[in-house]
Amino acid sequence: MKSLMEREKDTFFQVYKRLPIEVDRAEGCRVYAKDGSVYLDFLAGIAVNALGHSHPAIVDAVCEQAKKYMHISNYFYQEPQIKLAEKLKEMSGMDRVFFSNSGTEATEGAIKLARRYGSQCDKIDIIAFSGGFHGRTYGALSVMDKPQYKDKMGPYLSNTKVIEYNNVDELRATINDKTAAVILEFIQGEGGITTATQAFIDEMSKLREQYGFLIIADEIQAGSGRSGKFAAYQHFGVRPDVVTLAKGMGGGMPLGAILATEALAGIWDKGMHGTTYGGNAVACAAGFAVLNELENGVLANTNELGQYLKSKLDETMAKFPGKVSEVRGKGLMLGLLLTFDAADLVAEMLKHKVISNAASGKVLRIVPPLTIAKADADEFISVLHKCLEVI
Repeated sequence: MKSLMEREKDTFFQVYKRLPIEVDRAEGCRVYAKDGSVYLDFLAGIAVNALGHSHPAIVDAVCEQAKKYMHISNYFYQEPQIKLAEKLKEMSGMDRVFFSNSGTEATEGAIKLARRYGSQCDKIDIIAFSGGFHGRTYGALSVMDKPQYKDKMGPYLSNTKVIEYNNVDELRATINDKTAAVILEFIQGEGGITTATQAFIDEMSKLREQYGFLIIADEIQAGSGRSGKFAAYQHFGVRPDVVTLAKGMGGGMPLGAILATEALAGIWDKGMHGTTYGGNAVACAAGFAVLNELENGVLANTNELGQYLKSKLDETMAKFPGKVSEVRGKGLMLGLLLTFDAADLVAEMLKHKVISNAASGKVLRIVPPLTIAKADADEFISVLHKCLEVI
């Protein structure tokens, strides 16, 4: 009988660089393989499993809702949707909500919203930033500078421009009366856990007052508690006009959202934007369970364990000065800037049954479940040191 790996190769488009693990089950921050191996998971489904794998609160919420109904469409008023939307408003400080199935769908909707806004005030340009990642659909790719995702699939959306992240002078020189929106991650994920500077955000806010464009905060990876606050923009004292969410919000279920201020509440007429599955009742039940757990101790744990893990990473940098040059990030969205290809370290750690990830070439991306314990952090650091010693 063929293995799962062989069957996958015979069946799927070969677009994923999969790890050589045939998964049986997963629980908490552990992944159990079919061969009996047990892995410490510090990738969490690429920052998706905020509460870890198979968290009882999510499992119970999903099962309870599935017994009632799973899908009925957005023609109906549904308690799971409205409960989650109300909770999102409360935690984000935003006013209006639209549910999607994923982060890239949320990005597409945010771009549509920005263009609709711009059509009403003679603005069309959308400005994005180097290192940003917003998805792999056409609108998302149009506001990214990553040729490995874009090669020979253009043309992309016109009137978009990518400028240098954290470059205040270039920001000031680029923004003008035709700017409809800027889109940015306040902490970049794929971009190497790179954090916006306060000076950059302050200048962006001043320019918004002058020119009246929208600030779109991509919180798909950094949001839903991962940075230690509900959203990364809350570290900077700025209120965006539009926010995109996904990943951790669903805790493993396909769920995304666009949030916006009340000023944009009437931007779309009925039917201008929509989705068949977005706001699925089962996914919304899972999302509400995630946010409830964040408020009931998980966000506090994210800050406590984030500070602890970051202190241990600082010690790691001091111990391996020729191999580690910077510790990045906030909360449990952390990164180690290495002096060599991070993929080599990821491969070595996997030999020791630890799942990690490389971002932007030389950065080890560390995005474990927000529910990890101190012992899990210590285990990760122990393996990290062993691997740095031999690599």
